[in-house]
Amino acid sequence: MTSDPDGTAGPGAGEKAADQAPSGKPTPTTVEQVVRQQLAKALGGARGMLEAAAPTVGFTLTWLTTRELKLALGISLGLAVILLLVRIFQRSAVQFVLNSMVGIGIAAVFALRSGEARDAFLPGLIYNGVYAVGLLFTVLIGWPLVGFIVGSVTGDATAWHRDRALVRLCSVLTLMLALPCALRVAVQYPLWAGDHVGLLATAKIAMGWPLQLATLAAMVYVLSRNHTPIDDPETAGKLLSQEALEIQPKLQPRD
Repeated sequence: MTSDPDGTAGPGAGEKAADQAPSGKPTPTTVEQVVRQQLAKALGGARGMLEAAAPTVGFTLTWLTTRELKLALGISLGLAVILLLVRIFQRSAVQFVLNSMVGIGIAAVFALRSGEARDAFLPGLIYNGVYAVGLLFTVLIGWPLVGFIVGSVTGDATAWHRDRALVRLCSVLTLMLALPCALRVAVQYPLWAGDHVGLLATAKIAMGWPLQLATLAAMVYVLSRNHTPIDDPETAGKLLSQEALEIQPKLQPRD
């Protein structure tokens, strides 16, 4: 996904001030542009997603080849530590690595307590089930979660809700995020209940970041259409901070 130039070319001298954000950047003219630019920042791009997935992949592959639970957990934690040290050395944000490390810690507690490898996957099943239900609930009450992702990097967590078109678009995107969570539970829970650890591990890899990337690709398609006019362009301009306007969109098919 690339920065969309639609609606930004050729403003007249008298229109320039109204059509541009305070940073001097062109003000987005469609709902899709607003959400796309904000999600690019909030989701962390390719690197953040891979860092979140790598320790889980390491655990799964190690266990499948060695059947050593403690070794698999150690490899998983080791990968997370390496990724964290790289981030610290580069003085870049560490939130996605830390999120992964928290997940590893919770999985280790479940697995070591029972002594069964399948229970390393139980926290993920619980998380996906709760997350899917929570996402659906936010849509049903008219405050879709993706809207708060948009607002989280603007300094105003609820400004997006004043635009009905934004609410509708954020509802669609929120349901798209909920779908892979529901699919993971539907496929992986029977494997967990039947103690089919090998199949469960394979399903976790196949339905982990590949499924998430497919979901994000679908979101990119929705956001690339740029056909939903903003009700109040001036307000939309205020939604975008200078930092958000300057970022390079990261949710590309190459991710």
